[in-house]
Formats: sequence, structure tokens, C-alpha cells
Amino acid sequence: MCQARTGRAIDCATTGSGDTPVARQGPGFALFWPCVRDSMNDQLSRLLVVDDDPSVLVVVERFASQLGFEVIVRNGGREALASLAEVKPDAALVDLQMPELGGIDVLRAIRTADPDCQVILMTGNATIDTAIEAVKAGALDYLSKPFDFERLRDLLVTVREGIRRRERLLEVEADLAKQFEFHGMIGRSPAMQELFDSIRRFAPHARTVLVTGETGTGKELVAKAIHALGPRHARRFITVNCSAVVENLFESELFGHVRGAFTGASQTKVGLFEHADGGTLFLDEAGELPLSLQPKLLRAVEYGEVQRVGSLESRKADVRVIAATNRDLRAEAGDGRFRADLFYRLSIIEIHLPPLRERPEDVSYLTATFVREFAERLKRPITGVTPAAERLLQHASWPGNVRELRNVIERACILGDGKILSEREFVSAMSAPRPIAETAEVPAEHNAAPADQHLLSTAQRQQIERVLQQVGGNKVKAAKLLGMSRRSLYRWLDRLDLDH
Repeated sequence: MCQARTGRAIDCATTGSGDTPVARQGPGFALFWPCVRDSMNDQLSRLLVVDDDPSVLVVVERFASQLGFEVIVRNGGREALASLAEVKPDAALVDLQMPELGGIDVLRAIRTADPDCQVILMTGNATIDTAIEAVKAGALDYLSKPFDFERLRDLLVTVREGIRRRERLLEVEADLAKQFEFHGMIGRSPAMQELFDSIRRFAPHARTVLVTGETGTGKELVAKAIHALGPRHARRFITVNCSAVVENLFESELFGHVRGAFTGASQTKVGLFEHADGGTLFLDEAGELPLSLQPKLLRAVEYGEVQRVGSLESRKADVRVIAATNRDLRAEAGDGRFRADLFYRLSIIEIHLPPLRERPEDVSYLTATFVREFAERLKRPITGVTPAAERLLQHASWPGNVRELRNVIERACILGDGKILSEREFVSAMSAPRPIAETAEVPAEHNAAPADQHLLSTAQRQQIERVLQQVGGNKVKAAKLLGMSRRSLYRWLDRLDLDH
């Protein structure tokens, strides 16, 4: 008869035929069997149980399952560590004394892989020294055999409720992030709130605006917000990437041309300035504008007049111009690399976007927003990140700013297969090599030095192996998913000594 309602512990084991505990000979362990199952969420928290005694695994598995855990059992330390990356437990119950690999070593490996995983050690030979060593190594608690199952139940319920509380908090953060959203930008920091106020004030009146800030801070979002809040919001918003247009075709693209103006001009073409008449023209990367074109642009901005290539007539174009750059145009104007008069005309109103490293309080809200976005897109049950992962993201330098954070979260969502992303997924996602052009622009002091190069190499290997497995070994698809060229992927395969 089950003695759960009286709370009395009995020495027992279980048969393979039913749930009724039966007496067993030899060293036993106490079982407090709950007769009533606790309420559970749709997705169970995952508990890893490691012990070289099969009877312990059977009983603990049944006991923990009753408390709302998905239980994975391993009969030794080496077996547990070999499957750790695949299992990704929320909590672990580990025997202290096992052949080949002891519980303290397993505990340290689990805590290294996932600092948020709660580990409880158990042993039949408890001593004060081993208890102290276990706590120092990061164990949540230390249990003696035979078990006091009431105490184990309390510990597991505490762990389970902590996991669920974290999931509820992540949902609240994601909902709260929406309240701090302003036309696609998210920020509760004083710097971002001041930025939003500036956009509201200037949008109805400013005719030319210069938006400055590092790469990836969201300058185009600022331009779109100014357009949306201004009197021209119902008209066109046209973007010109000044770094992507061939210089000898730039004038034709911007101002248009007449038929026969040059070889290949088989028909008259309206330029982007005229096309944006009544609306907004956004000059992205304005620092890349050719010097030869800048006088004509100045006249178009100053007087609202454009002249098509090959034409003698000027045409009116009422356009609001918003320019964006990651360069110091004031310094470049002083050095003669940019026209000073055009700079002063564009910068009548200047809005500066702070880099992400100067507003770390916004990282958690951005993270919650991006995780929700990619979870929906990838159709994954991801609800958020662990506290250790959140700390990692908040302390990163983010030379690529919000764009880099977004890319890292997208890679982590692709790599993750649980409800909550751990530090390991983000270490792996952040260790993906950046393109040479991007890393060349990043000052050395902005690069976060990895605390453990061996951990990064291991994470890189696991990331590349997992992605290759997902795409069936297709190098082209793997390189695209990893955000690198196929040549870079081959270099990483060589560097990590992986088989091509």
C-alpha cells in the first residue's frame, strides 16, 4: 500500500510490472511516493538523473515524473556528459560516487555547459567535507541515501517553480518591450527616450535632417519615423544606398537623364529626386557621395531644383532629404573629403543614435523582442533566454550594435531546440567569424576578449557540425546559415580539424 498520505518513508524498490513499491534486501533508499500528480505545464521541465544503480534510476524517474518533469536517465558520468549537449537539462540529480567519473566532475561539467542548470548531488556515504566541496562546486543541495523524499520533493518543486517563474517573467518582458517600441525602435534608456522625443519635435517641421551613428544602430528606422510623423507621411519614402551605386551612374540615378544623353540612354528616365516629389528621400551612407555630384545635390536640397543629365531645363522637386552616415562628416569636410556647404545644409537638424554598448539596459528588451520574432518565424517554442545568457548579452561590446545583436539571436534560435536559450547557444552564435570588412572597422578596444578560448573553439565546432548535419552536409547551405562565405567555412573546417 502506498504510504504517501501519511508521509512515512519506507525502504523499497519497484517491480517492472506496476507502480506498487515492494520491499528489497540490502542497502535501500527511502521513497515518499506522491499519490496525486501535481499540475504540469504543456512542456515539462527536463531533469537529468545520473546514477550507476539502475533501481535508483527507476524510482527517481517515476517520482520526478509525478512532479511534472521530463526525466532523462543515464547510468554513469561519462554517458551523461556525452549526451549533455543533446539533453540540455533544466536540472540534474547526480550520484556522487560512480566508477570512471565522479559526481563532482559531472557537476562541474554541467555548470560549465549551463550555469543556470540546478544540480543536486546524492550519495550513500555523506561527509561534511564532500558536502562543502559540492556546494563550492555549485550544487544546489546535497542529499544522503536513503533519501528523505519529502525533502527531495521540496527541492524539485522549488526548481520546477523557479523555471516556470522565469518563463512567466520572460513573457512579461516580451510584452513590456512592446510598450517601449517607437516606430520599430526599442529603448527604455534615457538616451533612447530623449531620441524619441527629438524625433517627435522635429518630424513636423524639419526639411533636412542628418542622422549619425555607428553601423547597425538603426539610422534608417529613425528616417522612417521622421517621415511617418511628418506632414509627408502619405507620400513616398525612397531610399538611396549611396555606397551601392556606381559613381558614373550616380547622377543619372539621382536626377534622371534625357534620351540620347549618353551611350545606352535609349529613353528618358526620371531620377529618384523627382520620383520622391512631395515625399522623403533617404540618403543612406551619405558620406560615400562622390565629390563631383555634391554641388548638384546641394542645389537640389537648397532650392528644390533638379536638372536631368543631358537637359538644359531645371525641374522643381519638393523633397524632404534625410541623410545618414556612420562617418564624422564635420571632420571630413574640414579635410576636404566632403563639401562643407553641403554638410551644413544637411545638418540643420542632427540626430545622433547612441551605440548599444552605451545603453545596456535596452539589451533585455531587444532580446525579448527578437526571440519572440524568430520563434514565430522558425515555428519554435522558444520563450526567452536564461539569466546567464542575458548577462552574457548585456556585457558584450556589440561593435555591430542592434544589427549584430539581432543576427546573434537569430543564429541562437536556429541552434536552440528547447524553450529557453542558454549561454552555450549564444557563445556558439557569437563565436561565428565576422566578415573581414566588418572586423577591420571595429576598434580593438571594442572587441570583447573571450574568457575561455577552448570553450569558444568547442562551441564553434559544435555549431558548424550541427548546422552541417541540419543541411545534410551541403556546404553552400551551411555557409549561408552560418552567415559566412563558403571559402570562410572551409577555412574554419581546416582550423577546427573537421573532415571536409
